[in-house]
Amino acid sequence: MKVTHTSTLQRYKSNITWIIPLVFAIFLFVISLFPAFIEKYYSNNYYIQISELQRIITHWVPFSVGDIGYFILILYIIFCVVKFVIRLITRQLSWRIIGRNLLKCSKFLLWVYVFFNLFWGLNYTRLGIAYQLQLSNSKYSTQELHDFTCEILDKLNDSRLALGDSNYQYPSNNIIYSQAFDAYQATKQTFHFINYKHFSVKPSLLSTMVSYAGYSGYYNPFSGEAQLNTDLPKFITPFVTCHEMAHQLGYASESEANFVGFLAATHSNNPLFVYSAYFDMFMSANGALFEQDFYGAYLNLKQLNSLTKRDRKAYRDYVLGKQNNIQPVMSKIYDQYLKANQQKSGIKSYNEVIDWLIAYKKKYGTF
Repeated sequence: MKVTHTSTLQRYKSNITWIIPLVFAIFLFVISLFPAFIEKYYSNNYYIQISELQRIITHWVPFSVGDIGYFILILYIIFCVVKFVIRLITRQLSWRIIGRNLLKCSKFLLWVYVFFNLFWGLNYTRLGIAYQLQLSNSKYSTQELHDFTCEILDKLNDSRLALGDSNYQYPSNNIIYSQAFDAYQATKQTFHFINYKHFSVKPSLLSTMVSYAGYSGYYNPFSGEAQLNTDLPKFITPFVTCHEMAHQLGYASESEANFVGFLAATHSNNPLFVYSAYFDMFMSANGALFEQDFYGAYLNLKQLNSLTKRDRKAYRDYVLGKQNNIQPVMSKIYDQYLKANQQKSGIKSYNEVIDWLIAYKKKYGTF
Protein backbone atom coordinates (compact mmCIF):
# COMPACT_ATOMS: atom_id res chain seq x y z
CA MET A 1 0.00 0.00 0.00
CA LYS A 2 2.84 2.36 0.87
CA VAL A 3 4.63 1.58 -2.40
CA THR A 4 1.49 2.23 -4.42
CA HIS A 5 0.95 5.58 -2.68
CA THR A 6 4.55 6.63 -3.36
CA SER A 7 4.29 5.57 -7.01
CA THR A 8 1.03 7.51 -7.44
CA LEU A 9 2.57 10.59 -5.84
CA GLN A 10 5.57 10.42 -8.16
CA ARG A 11 3.32 10.13 -11.22
CA TYR A 12 1.26 13.08 -9.95
CA LYS A 13 4.39 15.24 -9.53
CA SER A 14 5.64 14.20 -12.96
CA ASN A 15 2.32 15.14 -14.57
CA ILE A 16 2.26 18.51 -12.79
CA THR A 17 5.74 19.39 -14.05
CA TRP A 18 4.42 18.77 -17.58
CA ILE A 19 1.02 20.43 -17.19
CA ILE A 20 2.31 23.77 -15.84
CA PRO A 21 4.67 24.67 -18.73
CA LEU A 22 2.24 23.22 -21.27
CA VAL A 23 -0.62 25.42 -20.01
CA PHE A 24 1.69 28.45 -20.01
CA ALA A 25 2.87 27.67 -23.55
CA ILE A 26 -0.69 27.32 -24.87
CA PHE A 27 -1.74 30.55 -23.15
CA LEU A 28 1.21 32.47 -24.59
CA PHE A 29 0.54 31.09 -28.08
CA VAL A 30 -3.12 32.13 -27.92
CA ILE A 31 -2.47 35.70 -26.80
CA SER A 32 0.26 36.04 -29.46
CA LEU A 33 -2.57 35.88 -32.01
CA PHE A 34 -3.80 39.31 -30.84
CA PRO A 35 -1.20 41.97 -31.82
CA ALA A 36 -3.21 44.90 -30.39
CA PHE A 37 -3.37 43.17 -27.01
CA ILE A 38 0.37 42.41 -27.12
CA GLU A 39 1.19 46.01 -28.08
CA LYS A 40 -0.84 47.56 -25.27
CA TYR A 41 -0.44 45.17 -22.36
CA TYR A 42 2.79 43.30 -23.07
CA SER A 43 5.17 45.48 -25.14
CA ASN A 44 4.19 48.79 -23.54
CA ASN A 45 3.59 47.56 -20.03
CA TYR A 46 4.77 44.18 -18.73
CA TYR A 47 7.81 43.92 -21.03
CA ILE A 48 9.03 47.43 -20.26
CA GLN A 49 9.04 46.69 -16.54
CA ILE A 50 10.73 43.29 -16.73
CA SER A 51 13.37 44.41 -19.27
CA GLU A 52 14.25 47.48 -17.22
CA LEU A 53 14.59 45.29 -14.12
CA GLN A 54 16.91 42.96 -16.07
CA ARG A 55 19.09 45.90 -17.16
CA ILE A 56 19.21 47.34 -13.64
CA ILE A 57 20.54 44.00 -12.38
CA THR A 58 23.04 43.28 -15.18
CA HIS A 59 24.27 46.86 -15.63
CA TRP A 60 26.54 46.59 -12.58
CA VAL A 61 28.25 43.39 -13.72
CA PRO A 62 31.37 44.31 -15.77
CA PHE A 63 31.07 41.27 -18.06
CA SER A 64 28.27 39.67 -20.03
CA VAL A 65 26.11 37.60 -17.69
CA GLY A 66 24.21 36.22 -20.68
CA ASP A 67 27.37 34.98 -22.37
CA ILE A 68 28.42 33.17 -19.18
CA GLY A 69 25.00 31.54 -19.12
CA TYR A 70 25.33 30.47 -22.77
CA PHE A 71 28.82 29.14 -22.10
CA ILE A 72 27.61 27.02 -19.15
CA LEU A 73 24.71 25.72 -21.24
CA ILE A 74 27.06 24.76 -24.10
CA LEU A 75 29.34 22.91 -21.67
CA TYR A 76 26.36 21.10 -20.16
CA ILE A 77 25.10 20.03 -23.60
CA ILE A 78 28.58 18.76 -24.51
CA PHE A 79 28.69 16.84 -21.20
CA CYS A 80 25.29 15.26 -21.89
CA VAL A 81 26.25 14.28 -25.43
CA VAL A 82 29.55 12.72 -24.28
CA LYS A 83 27.74 10.88 -21.48
CA PHE A 84 25.14 9.60 -23.96
CA VAL A 85 27.81 8.38 -26.41
CA ILE A 86 29.73 6.58 -23.64
CA ARG A 87 26.58 4.83 -22.41
CA LEU A 88 25.69 3.95 -26.00
CA ILE A 89 29.12 2.42 -26.65
CA THR A 90 29.08 0.48 -23.36
CA ARG A 91 25.49 -0.64 -24.05
CA GLN A 92 24.13 0.86 -20.84
CA LEU A 93 21.11 2.31 -22.64
CA SER A 94 17.62 0.94 -23.02
CA TRP A 95 14.64 2.31 -24.93
CA ARG A 96 13.06 3.19 -21.58
CA ILE A 97 16.07 5.31 -20.57
CA ILE A 98 16.22 6.96 -23.99
CA GLY A 99 12.50 7.74 -23.84
CA ARG A 100 12.82 9.19 -20.34
CA ASN A 101 15.72 11.42 -21.43
CA LEU A 102 13.81 12.59 -24.52
CA LEU A 103 10.88 13.54 -22.28
CA LYS A 104 13.23 15.50 -20.01
CA CYS A 105 14.66 17.36 -23.03
CA SER A 106 11.16 18.11 -24.29
CA LYS A 107 10.14 19.46 -20.90
CA PHE A 108 13.27 21.64 -20.77
CA LEU A 109 12.58 23.04 -24.26
CA LEU A 110 8.99 23.74 -23.26
CA TRP A 111 10.19 25.84 -20.32
CA VAL A 112 12.68 27.64 -22.60
CA TYR A 113 9.78 28.50 -24.94
CA VAL A 114 7.74 29.83 -22.00
CA PHE A 115 10.49 32.00 -20.53
CA PHE A 116 11.67 33.20 -23.94
CA ASN A 117 8.19 34.51 -24.72
CA LEU A 118 7.60 35.91 -21.24
CA PHE A 119 10.90 37.82 -21.29
CA TRP A 120 10.86 39.00 -24.92
CA GLY A 121 9.49 36.70 -27.62
CA LEU A 122 5.92 38.03 -27.66
CA ASN A 123 7.31 41.28 -29.08
CA TYR A 124 7.55 39.49 -32.44
CA THR A 125 3.76 39.76 -32.74
CA ARG A 126 3.29 43.37 -31.58
CA LEU A 127 1.98 46.13 -33.86
CA GLY A 128 5.32 47.92 -33.55
CA ILE A 129 6.86 50.98 -35.14
CA ALA A 130 4.42 51.13 -38.05
CA TYR A 131 1.54 51.50 -35.59
CA GLN A 132 3.41 54.01 -33.43
CA LEU A 133 4.31 56.25 -36.40
CA GLN A 134 1.14 55.45 -38.37
CA LEU A 135 3.09 54.28 -41.43
CA SER A 136 1.72 52.26 -44.31
CA ASN A 137 4.35 49.79 -45.48
CA SER A 138 3.70 49.69 -49.23
CA LYS A 139 6.26 48.23 -51.64
CA TYR A 140 8.47 50.87 -53.23
CA SER A 141 9.12 51.26 -56.96
CA THR A 142 12.58 51.08 -58.55
CA GLN A 143 12.51 54.85 -59.04
CA GLU A 144 11.64 55.45 -55.39
CA LEU A 145 14.48 53.15 -54.33
CA HIS A 146 16.85 54.97 -56.70
CA ASP A 147 15.86 58.40 -55.34
CA PHE A 148 16.12 57.17 -51.76
CA THR A 149 19.58 55.68 -52.32
CA CYS A 150 20.83 58.89 -53.97
CA GLU A 151 19.64 60.93 -51.01
CA ILE A 152 21.31 58.53 -48.57
CA LEU A 153 24.47 58.74 -50.69
CA ASP A 154 24.63 62.53 -50.34
CA LYS A 155 24.06 62.34 -46.57
CA LEU A 156 26.68 59.59 -46.30
CA ASN A 157 29.36 61.62 -48.07
CA ASP A 158 28.53 64.75 -46.07
CA SER A 159 28.56 62.90 -42.75
CA ARG A 160 31.94 61.30 -43.51
CA LEU A 161 33.45 64.69 -44.33
CA ALA A 162 32.08 65.97 -41.01
CA LEU A 163 34.38 63.52 -39.23
CA GLY A 164 37.45 65.15 -40.72
CA ASP A 165 40.39 63.58 -42.51
CA SER A 166 41.61 60.00 -42.67
CA ASN A 167 43.33 60.33 -39.28
CA TYR A 168 40.03 60.40 -37.37
CA GLN A 169 40.50 58.79 -33.96
CA TYR A 170 37.64 56.46 -33.07
CA PRO A 171 36.61 56.24 -29.42
CA SER A 172 36.81 52.96 -27.49
CA ASN A 173 33.92 50.52 -27.63
CA ASN A 174 32.84 51.34 -24.08
CA ILE A 175 32.65 55.03 -24.94
CA ILE A 176 30.64 54.21 -28.07
CA TYR A 177 28.18 52.19 -25.95
CA SER A 178 27.80 55.13 -23.58
CA GLN A 179 27.33 57.54 -26.48
CA ALA A 180 24.60 55.25 -27.87
CA PHE A 181 22.70 55.74 -24.61
CA ASP A 182 23.04 59.52 -25.09
CA ALA A 183 21.73 59.12 -28.64
CA TYR A 184 18.58 57.45 -27.34
CA GLN A 185 18.06 60.21 -24.79
CA ALA A 186 18.20 62.78 -27.60
CA THR A 187 15.83 60.71 -29.76
CA LYS A 188 13.25 60.62 -26.96
CA GLN A 189 12.72 64.36 -27.42
CA THR A 190 11.21 63.68 -30.86
CA PHE A 191 9.78 60.20 -30.38
CA HIS A 192 8.45 59.94 -26.83
CA PHE A 193 7.76 56.19 -27.15
CA ILE A 194 11.48 55.49 -27.77
CA ASN A 195 12.33 55.77 -24.10
CA TYR A 196 15.49 53.87 -23.19
CA LYS A 197 16.31 53.60 -19.48
CA HIS A 198 18.91 51.71 -17.46
CA PHE A 199 21.80 51.17 -19.83
CA SER A 200 23.17 47.61 -20.16
CA VAL A 201 25.36 47.05 -23.24
CA LYS A 202 28.36 44.71 -23.07
CA PRO A 203 31.16 43.57 -25.37
CA SER A 204 30.58 39.93 -26.31
CA LEU A 205 32.84 37.39 -24.66
CA LEU A 206 32.39 35.29 -27.80
CA SER A 207 33.33 37.92 -30.41
CA THR A 208 35.63 35.67 -32.44
CA MET A 209 33.00 32.93 -32.62
CA VAL A 210 30.28 35.51 -33.35
CA SER A 211 32.36 37.03 -36.17
CA TYR A 212 32.83 33.72 -37.93
CA ALA A 213 29.13 32.96 -37.47
CA GLY A 214 28.41 36.22 -39.32
CA TYR A 215 26.78 38.25 -36.52
CA SER A 216 27.44 41.86 -35.52
CA GLY A 217 25.70 41.65 -32.18
CA TYR A 218 22.84 39.95 -30.39
CA TYR A 219 20.32 40.46 -27.61
CA ASN A 220 20.00 38.02 -24.72
CA PRO A 221 16.34 37.98 -23.61
CA PHE A 222 17.17 36.00 -20.47
CA SER A 223 19.63 38.57 -19.08
CA GLY A 224 18.36 41.71 -20.84
CA GLU A 225 21.86 42.56 -22.13
CA ALA A 226 22.83 43.74 -25.58
CA GLN A 227 26.10 42.09 -26.64
CA LEU A 228 28.30 43.64 -29.32
CA ASN A 229 30.87 41.98 -31.53
CA THR A 230 34.15 43.76 -30.73
CA ASP A 231 35.78 42.61 -33.99
CA LEU A 232 33.65 44.98 -36.09
CA PRO A 233 35.18 47.95 -37.91
CA LYS A 234 34.76 50.92 -35.58
CA PHE A 235 32.65 52.98 -37.98
CA ILE A 236 29.98 50.21 -37.98
CA THR A 237 29.85 49.76 -34.19
CA PRO A 238 27.70 52.85 -33.35
CA PHE A 239 24.81 51.81 -35.59
CA VAL A 240 25.00 48.15 -34.53
CA THR A 241 24.90 49.29 -30.89
CA CYS A 242 21.77 51.35 -31.54
CA HIS A 243 20.25 48.35 -33.35
CA GLU A 244 20.80 46.01 -30.39
CA MET A 245 19.48 48.62 -27.95
CA ALA A 246 16.32 48.80 -30.07
CA HIS A 247 15.87 45.07 -29.39
CA GLN A 248 16.12 45.87 -25.68
CA LEU A 249 13.21 48.27 -26.12
CA GLY A 250 11.07 45.45 -27.47
CA TYR A 251 11.48 45.90 -31.22
CA ALA A 252 12.04 42.23 -31.98
CA SER A 253 11.74 42.37 -35.76
CA GLU A 254 15.12 42.98 -37.41
CA SER A 255 13.69 45.56 -39.81
CA GLU A 256 12.14 47.50 -36.93
CA ALA A 257 15.31 47.32 -34.85
CA ASN A 258 17.20 48.68 -37.88
CA PHE A 259 14.65 51.48 -38.26
CA VAL A 260 14.64 52.47 -34.57
CA GLY A 261 18.44 52.20 -34.44
CA PHE A 262 18.65 54.45 -37.49
CA LEU A 263 16.33 57.03 -35.89
CA ALA A 264 18.40 57.00 -32.70
CA ALA A 265 21.75 57.33 -34.48
CA THR A 266 20.65 60.09 -36.89
CA HIS A 267 18.83 62.11 -34.21
CA SER A 268 21.92 62.20 -32.01
CA ASN A 269 24.33 65.11 -32.08
CA ASN A 270 27.21 62.72 -32.62
CA PRO A 271 28.68 62.86 -36.17
CA LEU A 272 30.15 59.35 -35.86
CA PHE A 273 26.72 57.89 -35.13
CA VAL A 274 25.16 59.80 -38.02
CA TYR A 275 27.84 58.52 -40.39
CA SER A 276 27.56 54.95 -39.08
CA ALA A 277 23.78 54.93 -39.66
CA TYR A 278 24.02 56.32 -43.18
CA PHE A 279 26.84 53.92 -44.05
CA ASP A 280 24.80 50.88 -43.04
CA MET A 281 21.66 52.18 -44.72
CA PHE A 282 23.49 52.99 -47.96
CA MET A 283 24.96 49.49 -48.07
CA SER A 284 21.48 47.99 -47.66
CA ALA A 285 19.72 50.34 -50.09
CA ASN A 286 22.39 50.17 -52.79
CA GLY A 287 22.51 46.39 -52.42
CA ALA A 288 18.74 46.29 -53.06
CA LEU A 289 19.19 48.65 -56.01
CA PHE A 290 21.80 46.33 -57.55
CA GLU A 291 19.04 43.71 -57.96
CA GLN A 292 16.79 46.16 -59.85
CA ASP A 293 19.14 48.64 -61.52
CA PHE A 294 22.68 47.33 -61.66
CA TYR A 295 24.13 50.30 -63.55
CA GLY A 296 22.46 52.85 -61.25
CA ALA A 297 23.88 51.10 -58.17
CA TYR A 298 27.31 50.94 -59.81
CA LEU A 299 27.25 54.68 -60.47
CA ASN A 300 26.35 55.30 -56.83
CA LEU A 301 29.49 53.50 -55.73
CA LYS A 302 31.56 55.66 -58.07
CA GLN A 303 30.14 58.80 -56.40
CA LEU A 304 31.30 57.89 -52.91
CA ASN A 305 34.04 60.20 -51.69
CA SER A 306 37.51 58.75 -51.15
CA LEU A 307 37.16 58.45 -47.37
CA THR A 308 33.88 56.56 -47.64
CA LYS A 309 35.32 54.32 -50.37
CA ARG A 310 38.16 53.46 -48.04
CA ASP A 311 35.71 52.53 -45.28
CA ARG A 312 33.63 50.47 -47.68
CA LYS A 313 36.75 48.55 -48.71
CA ALA A 314 37.65 48.00 -45.03
CA TYR A 315 34.16 46.66 -44.38
CA ARG A 316 34.26 44.36 -47.42
CA ASP A 317 37.68 43.06 -46.35
CA TYR A 318 36.30 42.36 -42.88
CA VAL A 319 33.29 40.46 -44.24
CA LEU A 320 35.33 38.48 -46.78
CA GLY A 321 37.98 37.70 -44.16
CA LYS A 322 35.38 36.06 -41.91
CA GLN A 323 33.78 33.87 -44.56
CA ASN A 324 33.93 30.17 -43.75
CA ASN A 325 31.98 26.93 -44.11
CA ILE A 326 30.13 27.41 -40.81
CA GLN A 327 28.65 30.80 -41.71
CA PRO A 328 26.14 29.56 -44.33
CA VAL A 329 24.88 26.94 -41.87
CA MET A 330 24.43 29.53 -39.10
CA SER A 331 22.71 31.88 -41.55
CA LYS A 332 20.31 29.11 -42.55
CA ILE A 333 19.51 28.31 -38.91
CA TYR A 334 18.93 32.00 -38.11
CA ASP A 335 16.83 32.36 -41.25
CA GLN A 336 14.54 29.58 -40.03
CA TYR A 337 14.45 31.09 -36.53
CA LEU A 338 13.28 34.44 -37.93
CA LYS A 339 10.65 32.77 -40.11
CA ALA A 340 9.38 30.85 -37.08
CA ASN A 341 9.00 34.19 -35.28
CA GLN A 342 6.67 36.00 -37.68
CA GLN A 343 9.39 37.32 -40.04
CA LYS A 344 8.37 35.72 -43.32
CA SER A 345 11.39 37.07 -45.22
CA GLY A 346 13.76 35.44 -42.77
CA ILE A 347 17.28 36.84 -42.84
CA LYS A 348 16.31 39.15 -45.72
CA SER A 349 14.04 41.03 -43.30
CA TYR A 350 17.03 43.18 -42.25
CA ASN A 351 16.67 45.06 -45.56
CA GLU A 352 12.95 45.65 -45.07
CA VAL A 353 13.99 48.76 -43.14
CA ILE A 354 14.16 50.45 -46.57
CA ASP A 355 10.38 50.02 -46.86
CA TRP A 356 9.89 51.76 -43.53
CA LEU A 357 12.25 54.64 -44.33
CA ILE A 358 10.67 55.31 -47.72
CA ALA A 359 7.22 55.24 -46.09
CA TYR A 360 8.51 57.58 -43.38
CA LYS A 361 9.93 59.96 -46.01
CA LYS A 362 6.60 60.00 -47.85
CA LYS A 363 4.74 60.93 -44.68
CA TYR A 364 7.16 63.33 -43.01
CA GLY A 365 9.16 64.62 -45.99
CA THR A 366 12.55 63.73 -44.48
CA PHE A 367 14.40 61.08 -42.50
